[in-house]
Amino acid sequence: MQIEQIRLILYKYAQSVKSAKHLISFSLFLLKIFAMQFKGQILKMSSVLGNPIQYYLNLSGDLISMNQLFGKNFNIKHVGYQCVECGKDEKIYRMGFCKKCFFESPYASDTILKPELSTAHLGIEERDLEVEKEIQLQPHIVYLAYTGDVKVGVTRETQVPTRWIDQGATFALPIARTENRYEAGVIEVELKKHLADKTNWRKMLQDDRESEVDLIDFRNKIEDFFPKDSKNFALASEEIVKLDFPYEAPAKISSFTLDSKPEFEGVLKGIKGQYLCFNDGDFINVRSHEGYVIELGIS
Repeated sequence: MQIEQIRLILYKYAQSVKSAKHLISFSLFLLKIFAMQFKGQILKMSSVLGNPIQYYLNLSGDLISMNQLFGKNFNIKHVGYQCVECGKDEKIYRMGFCKKCFFESPYASDTILKPELSTAHLGIEERDLEVEKEIQLQPHIVYLAYTGDVKVGVTRETQVPTRWIDQGATFALPIARTENRYEAGVIEVELKKHLADKTNWRKMLQDDRESEVDLIDFRNKIEDFFPKDSKNFALASEEIVKLDFPYEAPAKISSFTLDSKPEFEGVLKGIKGQYLCFNDGDFINVRSHEGYVIELGIS
């Protein structure tokens, strides 16, 4: 039956492509899907807003539709590393980078995590001014999100709502729009004196209290804490965005990493944020494993 499915899909695809190379690549990918055997470098899961959100596991550029695989058995085996910057088989230090690249790449600089340190608007280079201009000199959103607690955060406008999905936010509300990353960072610095700015992964996965949270009320209460020179960036009429995850909180929650458990087997039950939820309440954070190379079997 699977062979016939492959033949039918290939026949239809062949009518629309002119390149034999593309057809061969597509054929190999189909064989991977039907055999359910994959090997590749883990990258952050992609997502598409919907009811529920649609998730795609990214293994070396192969996108695997995860929502269709709930109830399937996953066998994950860690077999190596591939730095997201240099591509070398070096132990991942942080954020998908080997240690050398983490301290050299502009995509891993301090301003990625601390936008208030941004200097591209002044023409001052940190690691690579052209890359820093590309990242920093574009509109940014300061937002409130509910991820088990109400938190404040900053993201590029182009990353809405992806950033909220990645954080596992069930509700989010834009409260300011700035012209660059530095301006957003200045606002966040003041607001995080009164609100959390990090996600507690366990609370996020426990998924309780969400019906009691009113982000509009939070926005109104923190308006006075905006820096005086930043009040003109405030947004007063944005609506709350509700995010529907393919997930139900299990009775117990336990996370594991591929460092502590290089081989794991379990049944996929749901996804929230960048966490895969397996039977028995086992969770793995996909994003924290960027750069890890795995063999993945699905049955």
